[in-house]
Amino acid sequence: MKHRKIGNVMTDDVVRVRSGASFDEIDALLSRHRINGLPVVDEDDKVVGVVTGTDLSRPAPTAGQLMSRPAVTVRPQDSIVDAARAMDRHRVERLPVVDEEDRLIGIVTRRDLLRIFLRPDDEIRDEVIDEVLVRSLWIGPQSVAVTVTDGIVRLEGQLDRHSEIPIAVRMAGQVDGVVAVVDRLTYRIDDSVGRGGARR
Repeated sequence: MKHRKIGNVMTDDVVRVRSGASFDEIDALLSRHRINGLPVVDEDDKVVGVVTGTDLSRPAPTAGQLMSRPAVTVRPQDSIVDAARAMDRHRVERLPVVDEEDRLIGIVTRRDLLRIFLRPDDEIRDEVIDEVLVRSLWIGPQSVAVTVTDGIVRLEGQLDRHSEIPIAVRMAGQVDGVVAVVDRLTYRIDDSVGRGGARR
């Protein structure tokens, strides 16, 4: 299981400006599109900085003089967890998404990421059952009861082997939106010591 990628949640229709854009032009774009930040790009569409509404509190005539640089960017193949950590570390609300040549191809905002992290419990439960238990581990859904409350997954039931338990717990924890996993799993065969054994 892997976390969703930025390419799956980003917006590809990005409002952008060149470094020569005027203060008034930036202010108008922010107001018209109801956003609080714009990537600044050069003539090759490569991201050179980001200008935000906060930057407009400083007197400067152009985006190139107002923008923060270097811009904090992400790639479409990066995970949403990586993006969330980058936002937190750099205290930004949006990240331009760039390709291998650093050209702007999208943008991802904190709100985009929250939609993933704040997934409904029943959606998380369905993914744990379908993607983790059935498709990845080949465990019948009738073998394990999965309940999810406020993002906390509870696994209860009996698996064939002891070694399957940590794998199931780890993979369930990697599902987007999962806060924690409560392990109430038992096993039929103890394969951790090289010989069979049963546990109730």
